[in-house]
Amino acid sequence: MFKIVKAPNNILRSQAKLVKKVTPALMKVISEMIETAKSFTDPEGVGLAATQIGKDEQFFIAKLENHPHLLGQTGFVPVFNPTIIWFSKRYKVSLEGCLSIPDYYGEVARPIMVKVIYMNSNGQTVKETLRGVNAMIFQHEYDHLHGRLFIDYVLSQKSRLFKVTGKDKTGADIFEEVAL
Repeated sequence: MFKIVKAPNNILRSQAKLVKKVTPALMKVISEMIETAKSFTDPEGVGLAATQIGKDEQFFIAKLENHPHLLGQTGFVPVFNPTIIWFSKRYKVSLEGCLSIPDYYGEVARPIMVKVIYMNSNGQTVKETLRGVNAMIFQHEYDHLHGRLFIDYVLSQKSRLFKVTGKDKTGADIFEEVAL
């Protein structure tokens, strides 16, 4: 299991380098990243970028729903050297959090659909369109590889930031708005 790099560590603000080749050693890292992400249940880990484990390379895992590479199932997809080639003009505001910024959540407006190109674990180029939550997760993890965090969007979009201050009687998070 990996220890998650927390803000303000400089690697979270760095531009990651391209992966030259998907090797067995790199796939071992991917497997460990998946186990690390699965260990987070409150909140659930739905993605993890290389920079969040201290690696300066362009790869991440994303938990995608009904993904064709998973035969329509939901699970973690390894993504290498991703590029977003198109963004929809329609945006949706969602509450985003990040394992590198624990206990904070922000309202972030992101395109609801993206077209992406990336290399899969077999070294093949994949081109696909992602929608909804899959598009949101992909964009969040992609941003990590380029030194961007969800908090940057909260600030630039002048939206709201919240801190988890505890749990209510049902076990649900209690949020308190943070003044920016």
